[in-house]
Amino acid sequence: MSKASRDRQTAARAKIARMKALEAQRRRRRNWIAGIGAAVLVIIAIVAIILAVMSTGGGSTTAAGGTTATGGTPRLKLAPLSTLGTLEPAPSPGPTGPEGVPIPAGAQLASTAAGATGSKVDGISCQTAEQTIFHIHAHLTIFVNGSPRQVPAGIGIPGAQSQAAPSGTFITGGTCLYWLHTHAADGIIPIESPIHRIFPLGDVLDEWAQPLGPDRIGPASGHVTALYNGRVYRGSPRDIPLNAHAQIQLEIGSPLVAPETITFPNGQ
Repeated sequence: MSKASRDRQTAARAKIARMKALEAQRRRRRNWIAGIGAAVLVIIAIVAIILAVMSTGGGSTTAAGGTTATGGTPRLKLAPLSTLGTLEPAPSPGPTGPEGVPIPAGAQLASTAAGATGSKVDGISCQTAEQTIFHIHAHLTIFVNGSPRQVPAGIGIPGAQSQAAPSGTFITGGTCLYWLHTHAADGIIPIESPIHRIFPLGDVLDEWAQPLGPDRIGPASGHVTALYNGRVYRGSPRDIPLNAHAQIQLEIGSPLVAPETITFPNGQ
């Protein structure tokens, strides 16, 4: 082979090597750009998730009317007790009832005579057996002009059948049971539902056939102040969520009373 032929082959091999090097460089650049793009997409996704969690209160459980709930509802709008000014101290607990919770030393706010009789109320059914798929308890305290009022036994239990006990009357059953009901006059509200859902307090008042709003609780009228787990609830009292172990206090008129607290019985 002549020297000229060898030079041409060497030049061709060098050219091929340069082309391969350029192609490898382009491939590395494309991979680098693709990697940056993927990283940007991941960062955008993470930011979107964080913002979504923040806007839903962290995904903890609660429901209606600006509440926090498992499943991502807005967080509760709560304010410090100090925004209410001076409060009267909570009264001494009444006698302990059949569920181990004090019964307020006052008359009932309203009877259950006009309550629901079996038809659906706010989409809530009245069934012949207690439901156990979703079972939690909340507590409701009511004051009218500083005096306690009882939440009566038998709300949500048409044809209530009672059992007398030294500690008070206990409703054992009836023709049917709504998913929200009361067994005693101690303010405990069992939520026994075939679906996982946080119900608003307004549903209980609807079963009770008593109005509830910013200026009325049953037969009592005036500005309603709502407390939720020791803080001031900002919003319609109808929307207060019945979360597990929620301690809800509704007050109408004056003086305002400091939050009353109870200890939920074992198993509730």
